[in-house]
Amino acid sequence: MNSGELLYFSLFIAFILVALTIDLGLFNKRDRVIKSYQAAIKTGIWISLAFLFYLFLNLKGEKVHGIANMQDLKSHVNQYGQSVTIIDNDYETSIYNYRKELSLEFLTGYVIEEALSMDNLFVIILIFAAFNVEKRLYHKVLFWGILGAVIFRCIFIFSGAILISKFNWILYLFAAFLIFTGIRMFINRNKKEKIETENHPIVKFASRWFGIHKHFEGSKFFITINHKKLITPLFLVLLIIEFSDILFAADSIPAIFAVTKDPYVVFFSNIFAILGLRSMFFLLVNVVHKFHFFKYGLSLLLVFVGLKMIFNEQLKAIGFSIEYSLIVIALILVTSIGLSLLIPEKRFKV
Repeated sequence: MNSGELLYFSLFIAFILVALTIDLGLFNKRDRVIKSYQAAIKTGIWISLAFLFYLFLNLKGEKVHGIANMQDLKSHVNQYGQSVTIIDNDYETSIYNYRKELSLEFLTGYVIEEALSMDNLFVIILIFAAFNVEKRLYHKVLFWGILGAVIFRCIFIFSGAILISKFNWILYLFAAFLIFTGIRMFINRNKKEKIETENHPIVKFASRWFGIHKHFEGSKFFITINHKKLITPLFLVLLIIEFSDILFAADSIPAIFAVTKDPYVVFFSNIFAILGLRSMFFLLVNVVHKFHFFKYGLSLLLVFVGLKMIFNEQLKAIGFSIEYSLIVIALILVTSIGLSLLIPEKRFKV
């Protein structure tokens, strides 16, 4: 990590901490139900921030990696295998091409992560329902869940980048896993998911190693009874949501590595998407069940990015650029959502 990367990575982490602190301390001092219009405003803000970051990369993207000259540019492009047209003795045009590629990689990764996060919303809703969590407590659980997700994503992404740099064949394992996951998702598209509170592995683990209080105690994660600290069911819910996010990261992180091998772009796109997941949850919680074609779209998306990862060099040779990947992904998602709205579920069952 050079000085430029360290600076922007530090600034980004600081931005995350400030944003979450403001959100919890200023706008949500008390536990309350988040209304749809409030969720819509917050979702719009997070999407706008992601778009502003896209514009920054499009205008000054080389700053993130401290690229200052043609030698730096060539070295960086070779390191991450980017499809950037570099023209010798024309640094301005070359850096323009690099900025365009970098910003589109970010935008494509962001769209992929947002789409896959939608599937995570279904599971979060099931978890809250299974444990009968009060709606006014949703925000607190999601806040700490998102914070934990940021930490784990950071570890997974940069560990994955190190492994890829040393063992490039791991990309093919990622690709095979994505294709397998996509096919399995399609096969199980109509299967009703169910959370068994007593038999969940996290509940069993926590029961074995910690004392568990049987009842909710407002918004408390812990409670002390007879000088013994116990975890409440609300903390169990947090642990299960965190565990589910780790499982979903196994899909989303390799999917973005199919777009770019630059770990900073993967991290930035991933984090912007999951930061907006909390507000998106409250926006879609009452309508997400209507997107009955969305599983079809996600399964196709995973298969597409898996195949793209396998045939990356061949696709480059025929001019299949990042713009085409973004268009294909957008078409898959828009079509699946559009069909869900146009064709009611009761009229379609396959």
